[in-house]
Amino acid sequence: MNYKITIQYEGTRYAGWQRQKSTPDTIQGIIENAIYNVTGENTDVIGSGRTDAGTHALGQVANFKLSHEYENIMDSLNEALPSDIKIIQCSIVKDRFHARLNALSKTYVYKIDIGNKPDVFTRRTVNHFPYNVNIENMRKAASYMTGEKDFKAFCSNKRTKKSTVRTVYYITIEQKGTEITFTYKGNGFLYNMVRIMTGTLLDVGTGKTDPEYVKEIIISKDRSKAGITMPPRGLTLVSVDY
Repeated sequence: MNYKITIQYEGTRYAGWQRQKSTPDTIQGIIENAIYNVTGENTDVIGSGRTDAGTHALGQVANFKLSHEYENIMDSLNEALPSDIKIIQCSIVKDRFHARLNALSKTYVYKIDIGNKPDVFTRRTVNHFPYNVNIENMRKAASYMTGEKDFKAFCSNKRTKKSTVRTVYYITIEQKGTEITFTYKGNGFLYNMVRIMTGTLLDVGTGKTDPEYVKEIIISKDRSKAGITMPPRGLTLVSVDY
């Protein structure tokens, strides 16, 4: 049986999605252990992508295979999982379904708080950035990041041999009080791409660079010309489309 699950997690205390030999504290590893504790079966949990250490998910999608159908498996797994990881949907799908290979698009958000002090209740999922920013300038800069482009300048992996061409369908930037939300939807994202794009947009927002400079960054394919990689705290994988 091929199970498809949708997962929420607050990733603050985890070393990212991918299972690692050096630590038991990964989302994949903990879910696999929970499955073993519930079913007695070892299995590989395949995620739609590898979220970074310290980042979060509202709608990460994964699949795994077991020998047969287990009754009430979602409830049993949630009982076995820690309080900062929760399965919100679970279904049996066709055997050919693959959470990563079949994904058509993903939506991420990055949130910052520009207030003098972080909000008490969101400080673990929103990055504190106590500076005035120009929203319209950032929106203009973001318009140059949409479409099919080579995003090599926005990738932390300098040795990647795979294509760095991606399509970003849209970027929205909205402010509510002191909280600003950057939303990105694309057919895929490179390593640290959303966090670097956000850092670049904030360079524009604070007046460090002009919106048009984004076009030069993209053409250059040079990571050193883009903004900083923003801290993981503010990044959340919202949803995956199939």
